[in-house]
Amino acid sequence: MFHIIGVIFFGFIVGLIARLLVPGQNHMSLPITAVLGIVGSLLAGWFGRVVGWYGPDDGAGFIVSTLGAIVLLSVYHMIAKKRDQRRGPPKVEEQYTDRAA
Repeated sequence: MFHIIGVIFFGFIVGLIARLLVPGQNHMSLPITAVLGIVGSLLAGWFGRVVGWYGPDDGAGFIVSTLGAIVLLSVYHMIAKKRDQRRGPPKVEEQYTDRAA
């Protein structure tokens, strides 16, 4: 039980730091920030084991976990930017319906 709470707390802190270090608008809720940090940490641990930095049972450290979350957040920004470019500018009707919502 405490291990799961620790992982969530660690992921939340890593996710917050990644959001602070990556420029741009980060419209994410706090649970999504924790998920960002957890997945970034898992990604960094996997990469560290592939390149030989960590053993099979070792997890990523704090700095490498933060770097993993930064990479993940940067990829998210690139995908969101491409999606917005393909979508084009909002239509007049969309502008008024967004404000009313």
